[in-house]
Amino acid sequence: MFFLSLHKRIVKKMGINLTNYHCHSIFCDGRTDMKTMVRFAIAKGFSSFGFSSHAPLPFQTTWTMDKGDVADYFTEFKRLKDIYKDRIALYIGLEIDYLDHRQNPSMKYFRDMHLDFRIGSVHLLSDLDGNFVDIDCSVERFREILFNHFNNHIDFMIRLYINNLMSMIELGGFDILGHCDKMFYNVDAVCPGKSSEGWVQRLMNHYFLKIAEKGYLVEINTKKYHELGTFFPREKYFPMLLELGIPVVVNSDAHYPDLINDGRFEALAALKKNGYETVRQLQDGVWRDVMIE
Repeated sequence: MFFLSLHKRIVKKMGINLTNYHCHSIFCDGRTDMKTMVRFAIAKGFSSFGFSSHAPLPFQTTWTMDKGDVADYFTEFKRLKDIYKDRIALYIGLEIDYLDHRQNPSMKYFRDMHLDFRIGSVHLLSDLDGNFVDIDCSVERFREILFNHFNNHIDFMIRLYINNLMSMIELGGFDILGHCDKMFYNVDAVCPGKSSEGWVQRLMNHYFLKIAEKGYLVEINTKKYHELGTFFPREKYFPMLLELGIPVVVNSDAHYPDLINDGRFEALAALKKNGYETVRQLQDGVWRDVMIE
């Protein structure tokens, strides 16, 4: 009882926006176990915390969860939720990739899972030979992929990326749109100013309009803020998100326990500066608007 009372006082003192619903553990490409992540979240005064391992894909990767480990993922979560039920609200989700109309968050396999939330993301594109390549990578690797897999056709890559995002939005099956413009950091790194060209902006405008129409949450992903100085989506889009009435949730996309809060306060300040008064957070399993403090 003493610890619970102390935890409540810490949360009140630090503010009510200490939450995170995008986190990876050793079940996928995270660097520690789920218990360590939870203990770090408690130590930092978090009120709620969610796991979102990379969902299984139909082929082997080094960064997604194996299908055979899904049951263990749920078992370990339930164990931790019971142990820490008086200290933090824990939630379970998945980050589910869109590949094509056959493999995406709307699949019955994922819809039948008892998840608290689902993040829909695009990490992979089908290259000119029909092979899936990971474009969520370093600038150097992206430059190699552009040359070796797309014959340096950057415009084609951009259209393919946005088309995949739009298809994922149409098919549904998720709650949160993950790091929704992340590829454009690499695009501008290899082709400066490309993402600001008029045709790209028109595609992005249509993209955000479709997000608003479908009512999805947009994640303000803070993972690379301190390393690269940017959020995903980039801050220049915050006013458009606000104008369209798109609700946002701040997530750190943490793979290391000490980074679960990385960039959160900067993101909240940027949202506030751009007119946002609230962010979405899970409270008793329901998404609610919570004032930014």
